[in-house]
Amino acid sequence: MTFADRFFATLSESGQLCVGIDPHASVLSIWGLPDTAAGVREFGLRTVDAVAGRAGIVKPQVAFFERHGSGGYAALEATIAAARSAGLFVIADCKRGDVGSTVDAYGEAWLTPGSPLEADAMTAYAYQGIGSLSGVLARADEFEKGVIVVAATSNPEGIITQTAMRADGRTVAAALVDEVRELPGSGGLVIGATIDPAAYGLTPERFTGVPILAPGFGAQGARLSDLARVFGSASGQVAVHVSRELLAAGPDGLAPAIDRMAADLRDVTP
Repeated sequence: MTFADRFFATLSESGQLCVGIDPHASVLSIWGLPDTAAGVREFGLRTVDAVAGRAGIVKPQVAFFERHGSGGYAALEATIAAARSAGLFVIADCKRGDVGSTVDAYGEAWLTPGSPLEADAMTAYAYQGIGSLSGVLARADEFEKGVIVVAATSNPEGIITQTAMRADGRTVAAALVDEVRELPGSGGLVIGATIDPAAYGLTPERFTGVPILAPGFGAQGARLSDLARVFGSASGQVAVHVSRELLAAGPDGLAPAIDRMAADLRDVTP
């Protein structure tokens, strides 16, 4: 199976909700946990427990772990290991990007079986060219892993670069989408749920067959009803990422909040 096969099987079997594991300081406070490596570890493990059996995908945001240094990385390793043991599909939101042996080492860290940080997929930047990720993509192919490339993001600052027109008449975002679509099953796309697709030169047909991670739902402003607006006929290919809106329910309210969100999502998808 390719990464795309595994991704779409997870959506089919467990639903399209992707729960963010984002230990913001404010969220830790709501949970009554200290903003320390120990608090982040407890938060990660309890979030995994709440998600297991209710959704199929989790996305730990690496930045909120690594701000606690080596202890934070140990907490991240424990969280990823617990999630994989629970049968969850893990997307490491590390957004790495570079060239040569440096980017290859990122792939070794996040996509190699047996690595302490092993995930099912990692997020990456390809603004140095999709070819800059060739080593990472080769590793992903070898181990049925995924590289989810940032193409069109929810933050307003991104629109200037991502909608810039290339000499071939495509926007930067559209060109990245096209290049990822040509990959043999290891590639995916980050497409923000708050965007206006037309402004980026994007249509649902451009997404055909590509796994999509869609941040922006909840606290960033997109509603579940925006799924059809942005992705149209490709809506079924999308992992709908929700983080703060769920995590703010606290440790006792998280599981019921996931159940409600998953039910609401089923109501708006074909």
